[in-house]
Amino acid sequence: MNPDTPDVCSQYLSAVRAAIDAIEATQLPAIHQAAGRFAETILAGRLVHVFGTGHSRMAVEEMFPRYGSFPGFHPIVELSMTYHNQVVGANGQRQAMFLENVQGFGAVLWRNFATAPADSLLAISTSGCNAVTIDVALQAKALGMFVVALTSLPHAAVSTSKHESGRKLSDVADLVLDQQAPAGDSAVWIDGLETPVAPVSSVSGCTIINLIKAEVARRLTEAGAAPKVLTAACHVGADRARDLFEATYDDYRKRIGVLYS
Repeated sequence: MNPDTPDVCSQYLSAVRAAIDAIEATQLPAIHQAAGRFAETILAGRLVHVFGTGHSRMAVEEMFPRYGSFPGFHPIVELSMTYHNQVVGANGQRQAMFLENVQGFGAVLWRNFATAPADSLLAISTSGCNAVTIDVALQAKALGMFVVALTSLPHAAVSTSKHESGRKLSDVADLVLDQQAPAGDSAVWIDGLETPVAPVSSVSGCTIINLIKAEVARRLTEAGAAPKVLTAACHVGADRARDLFEATYDDYRKRIGVLYS
């Protein structure tokens, strides 16, 4: 290894720390604003839709359902654009990436749900450039929803929109949360390897997801509507954890019903 090249683990840890430090320094006001709107949506008995394709699916599922999360968020992932483990062949990655740039998808998606202007959308795309996510956000705005983008502005700056309008997700949203992943996302350079490895966006994006989640939970609790949280037995005991598991999904089932009325 070139003595001037930092150890690969140090490179990655430094990149992640830099992203999280930048989030703390620049993004907290927007995170609080987004959490305020999302809490209003949930208190109104409506839903915060969370949409992402490709590996943005990880951030969608980080919001709900997982331990430490609660109903009020509606995760939307399309298997045709998120089912990556086949890689090639049927349901392969080439098809998924092709479908991510099909125009007109937003209207088709939202036709499945009885949305309301009180709903909100958190649209997630690191590049902010794939056509489907932009299309979903545009259609959500047409339906009257408040749209928050979770994206990487440095990465979007060096990327080209695939949407026919030429706009990026950050151009469409009412509020932008910058996950601070570097341009190109991957952050580790290795001597003798032409291309970098180890993306940052999964860590920085999920950090913002959990900051939002915590702030929404605080606001709901202060409003007298404490959420039902999927909780590990080590916190509340096995019996209470089982009760919360069932109660949380019953609550989600009830809340989601408004989308099919």
